[in-house]
Amino acid sequence: MRIANYDNRAALVTGEAGAERVVDLAAASQGRFGPAPADVYPVWDELTTWVAGEDLSALAEDGVAIDRSRLGAPSPTPRQVFAIGLNYHDHAAESGFDSPTSLPPVFTKYVSSFSGPDSEVNIPAGGNVDWEVELVVVIGREAHRVSASDAWSYVAGLTVGQDISERISQLRGPAAQFGLGKSFPGFSPQGPWLVTPDEFADPDDLEVGCAIDGEEVQKSRTSDLIFAVPSVIASLSETVTLYPGDVIFTGTPAGVGVGQKPPRFLQPGERLTSWIGGIGELHQSFVAAPEFP
Repeated sequence: MRIANYDNRAALVTGEAGAERVVDLAAASQGRFGPAPADVYPVWDELTTWVAGEDLSALAEDGVAIDRSRLGAPSPTPRQVFAIGLNYHDHAAESGFDSPTSLPPVFTKYVSSFSGPDSEVNIPAGGNVDWEVELVVVIGREAHRVSASDAWSYVAGLTVGQDISERISQLRGPAAQFGLGKSFPGFSPQGPWLVTPDEFADPDDLEVGCAIDGEEVQKSRTSDLIFAVPSVIASLSETVTLYPGDVIFTGTPAGVGVGQKPPRFLQPGERLTSWIGGIGELHQSFVAAPEFP
C-alpha cells in the first residue's frame, strides 16, 4: 500500500511507476478515513485491513494522475521527529568519529522545515548547506519498550527524506545546534509517498542515494545501517513513547559534502535528486536566500 499527502488530504496511490494515480481516501472510504494525512495514523491497523479488502483497480477509476507539485510530506504534523546520526560506518569515519556501539546520537528536526518531494530551498546567506539522504520511518502504532523482533509491526511505512544541514550554525559553539542547523525552511523534504513494509522483498535492504546535477555523491544500502530500523525503534522506545505519525530519520551514508576534501556545499542553481529503491525520488533545487531589508 502507498499513501500520499495530496493537497493536504490523505490519498491512496495506485498504478505503476511513472503512471501513478491518487484516490482521495476520505471519498473512497465514504468518510471512514481521513481527510487529513494525520488522521490515518491513529487508525492505521483499521486502514490497512480496509484497503486489503478493497478492489484497488476499481478505486483507481475514480483517481487522478499525480501532479507532484501537490504532494506534501506523508506525515506532515507528527507529535515527534527523531533523527539518528552516525548510523553508517563509512559516514562515521568520514565525520572523524568511531562507529557507535550503542544507540547513535539522537536529535530532532523541527516540523516547520518539512516539505514535499519537489521543492525550492533557500541557501541561508553565508551558510554551508550540505546534503544527507536518509530512509525515513513513520510510526503506525503507539510503541513503548518494544523489542526489535516486534518493531516492524509498529511501522506504518517508509519514505525518502533529506536531512539538509547548514554546517556553520549546526557546529557553532560552545555546543552544537543540530536541531536548528538542520531545520531551516525546506530542510526536511520527504516523499513522494509512504510505502508499507510488506511492499518490499526485504525492507531492511533498500538502495539509497543522491546526486547533484546528475553527479552521484551518495550511494549505499540500508542493510549497511549500523542500527537497522528495528533496533532504532526498540532503542528509542526504551526511553520515549512513539506515537502514530511520528517520523524517524534513520541516518545517512558516506558522501556528504563536509566529508569531502576539500569540503563541498550546495550552490544556487544546483539540483539535488535523492532516491530509495522501491519508494521513489525527491527533487530539490537551490537558490540564494533573499537578503533581509
